Amino acid sequence: MKKTLTVALTVLVAMAGIGLPIWFAIEESERQAYKAESAHALGYARDVVLRADETGRQVFEGFERLAPFRDAPCTPAAIDLMREIDLGSTYIQAVGHVEGNRMLCSSIGGANGALDLGPPTYRSAIGAIVRTGVGFHFAPHKSFIVLQYGSFAAILHAQLPIDTAKSEPDVALAVMPLEFDRPVSVRGRIDPRWAARLGGAREAVFEENGRVIAVVRSRAYQVAGIAAVPMHYLEGRSRDVAARLVPVGLVAGIALTFAIVSLARLQMSLPVALKAALRRKEFILEYQPIVDLRSGRWTGVEALVRWRRPEGEVILPDLFIPLAEQNGLIVKLTQLVLERVCTDTAAFLRAHPDFHVGINVAPADFHAGGFLDSLQHALRQMGARESNLMLEVTERGLLDPVVARETTGLLRRHGFLLAIDDFGTGYSSLSYLESLELDYLKIDRSFIEAIGTGAPTSQVVGHIIGMARDLGLRMIAEGVESQAQADYLRRQGVQYGQGWLFGRPMPFWEIVRHLEDQAAREGGPVRAAG
Repeated sequence: MKKTLTVALTVLVAMAGIGLPIWFAIEESERQAYKAESAHALGYARDVVLRADETGRQVFEGFERLAPFRDAPCTPAAIDLMREIDLGSTYIQAVGHVEGNRMLCSSIGGANGALDLGPPTYRSAIGAIVRTGVGFHFAPHKSFIVLQYGSFAAILHAQLPIDTAKSEPDVALAVMPLEFDRPVSVRGRIDPRWAARLGGAREAVFEENGRVIAVVRSRAYQVAGIAAVPMHYLEGRSRDVAARLVPVGLVAGIALTFAIVSLARLQMSLPVALKAALRRKEFILEYQPIVDLRSGRWTGVEALVRWRRPEGEVILPDLFIPLAEQNGLIVKLTQLVLERVCTDTAAFLRAHPDFHVGINVAPADFHAGGFLDSLQHALRQMGARESNLMLEVTERGLLDPVVARETTGLLRRHGFLLAIDDFGTGYSSLSYLESLELDYLKIDRSFIEAIGTGAPTSQVVGHIIGMARDLGLRMIAEGVESQAQADYLRRQGVQYGQGWLFGRPMPFWEIVRHLEDQAAREGGPVRAAG
């Protein structure tokens, strides 16, 4: 009897050892999948709101510019201004003067090309008249929105506000006026009643009819962005997570020893080690000087983060920065870099307001709430100015044009210096860069290395310099390793250089010592060139 009971208990424990880890794995996979899919849907809805807000901004700025022509709206001067507004906008298809339900003159039809707009769909609380589903004979398969305020109206492509860069075909999207009973721009099946789920909140996420729904309220206008992501994305994510977790549970139940070994290996994996390193603050900073190519003076430094393991091994950022971005740790790493910069440079920056420290900023930092507050908190701790910090972001970090424009504008208005890093390795165009508020352009080392070699890329640096000059940006050449490169760059009008020719990355106290030695040789106090 006793033996039977022991066997039964053993079987139950074995079954629990196998079953419970599997059950927990499935529950955890579903929780993680729902969390990821909620973020997925919110990303779409936020993108739609950003595009809707930017559309509204361009439209109403255009109307303000046309206001002086209210009494003579179809004169040649007025039509020329309409065409200028049209060509300068990324969202407006045409702009014109309206009487009744007809656009009597416009940027596309001039003074003799009247267009029938049809009756209004609804009128907003601020008096704007909105027409949806408008068609024109010259675009028989297209649908347009017409937004009118006073006697002027803008024609918008109906799909443009929801034409997001990360669009997946079975994700439904809509711009939903909160004062009306149906969307003005929609793709896929959207229930207008979803907007009511916002209540007084700015964002809402919920599940309904086999889809994860996200609704985001605009801060600027009475509209909301809606995204509906099919559940098969969530189910796919859940299967992917479960496929990783369930085998671990099975192994734990079948062989405890093997599970312990597996857990030890998991704990030693690089993402887990990176997370632990952030907790233990294993990261250090080295600083590489930025040099005025005309005077040879050190005007600033770039803070370069290094990961020093407890056993003394130093891991370079090329390995752990992508890992931090992939595992959602990059914002914490940026915060740690700010703390280290405060500790290393506070006393020096208080005494040298013209000196700057460059820190690298990731795309996730731009999207993180409280980024500006973190920067300002660091400055208060240092007793430094906003212009003491240069924020360096790569072209990849500026791929979302609306977020990039808003964030760079906000940071510049608060006095921070902004640089686009590793320029030439991404996809930025001249027109795109013109829309951003930047101070510096950093030329990637791959183009500097090609100077004087006859390689095809050796010609690119001249074009980059010309582009920066046209945009009125100061330039910093990265990876300068020879005097010949420095001389060429100086002749071409590049103001600053960075590289081993001037100094390798070093602790900040060495930077200070060099500046003191330089000042002693020159017979004056330590100072930084402007």
